[in-house]
Amino acid sequence: MSYIPNTDVDRARMLEAIGLTSIEELFADIPEEVRFPPLDLPAPLSEMEVARLLGELAERNADLDHHACFLGAGAYRHFVPAVVDHILGRGEFYTCYTPYQPEVSQGTLTAIYEYQTMVCQLTGMEVANASMYDGASALAEAALMACRVTRREGIVASEAIHPEYRQVLRTYTQGIGLEIRSAGYVKDAPWGRTDLAQLRDLTDEETACVIVQYPNFFGVIEDLAAVGEIAHERGALFVVCADPIALGLLRPPGDCGADIVVGEGQALGSPPSFGGPYLGLFATRMKYVRQMPGRVVGRTRDTQGRRGFVLTLQTREQHIRREKATSNICTNEALMALAATVYLAAMGKGGLRRAAELCYHKAHHAAARIAELPGFEVLSEPFFKEFVVRMPRPPAEVNAQLLERRIIGGYDLGRAYPELANSMLLCVTEMNTREEIDALVTALGEISEKAP
Repeated sequence: MSYIPNTDVDRARMLEAIGLTSIEELFADIPEEVRFPPLDLPAPLSEMEVARLLGELAERNADLDHHACFLGAGAYRHFVPAVVDHILGRGEFYTCYTPYQPEVSQGTLTAIYEYQTMVCQLTGMEVANASMYDGASALAEAALMACRVTRREGIVASEAIHPEYRQVLRTYTQGIGLEIRSAGYVKDAPWGRTDLAQLRDLTDEETACVIVQYPNFFGVIEDLAAVGEIAHERGALFVVCADPIALGLLRPPGDCGADIVVGEGQALGSPPSFGGPYLGLFATRMKYVRQMPGRVVGRTRDTQGRRGFVLTLQTREQHIRREKATSNICTNEALMALAATVYLAAMGKGGLRRAAELCYHKAHHAAARIAELPGFEVLSEPFFKEFVVRMPRPPAEVNAQLLERRIIGGYDLGRAYPELANSMLLCVTEMNTREEIDALVTALGEISEKAP
């Protein structure tokens, strides 16, 4: 029997509410001749023929297995050890959901506990939650948490934070009385760092937190100690949105005075995947743990002295009194957190550092080569694996011609920063070979020579 949730009376009331008399009026703006187009479907195919056809269609995609990729801007192609997918594919992990019943979820809880431990070691913080949706929502939740801790309503965020992260922050805070102030970035040497003088001017006794990205959206390595000092002078919390791969080489934010560290964990064992699912990293200092959103898995012992794992802290509104809840975040990205855990365990400290070093050195090699091209200028300084290039032609045109050469170019910065209309954000990771970098440099040189 068909399930139709709306009765005729329900539909009549909804139509009345929007000032219409019939469902047909909803589609009045669509020309009648195109409302029900004929479907020119091909003849039926066998399973074998369908598989072949879909394979041929898939080969038309500009995928990362057949194209050199220099696009980052928040989603990165890093090496993923084979063991990551092998572990993720196990039924006990692949099909599990939230570990509400600890007695039957020990494996999942153990993995989350190890994940939390590794995130703390990576960020230099004291406690981490069981992950969040993604880096953008984690950053927004950190701002809300800082407002609860300090009981203030001001947020100072650098313009050098990922523009989409800043959009999510505005979405989270609009309508609840919180004020966001934007600190600009330095436009002379050294280019791209957050303007500390402007940051200091915007930070006052009503500021709940100061937020920067590390490295920032332009790939530039921020002076965290200096930013943290500005925040703490005014009694604000210091929030850092960090790239976990960079933390294999750079000083941990916790060592630079950070109070909350968030980030996007996609680079830890997950492919770009058309935008998700991703993984929100979230860590803080123990004294703020009860204001941290999400869940915390803890280690304990049962009545027989055996080690076990439980959900120690659950601060969402489904588990505690609504007025005491810190967030309505309902689901941690457990499978992606497991991927990060396996990745970090497989790579080890040495492997993660080596990956970070390769990113750093390959990116600087590419930047040096590009800077030698007539009309090109590398702006970012100092940077990690991403850098901004000012070029003689519009990035959209350059990217179109690069794609013809089976190269996926960089991010067109004019989309988010009008003053950088002729600039591109390029990313180089350990996955880019010398041959790919040489091909990119050659292609950019040839494309610039054709400029009108």
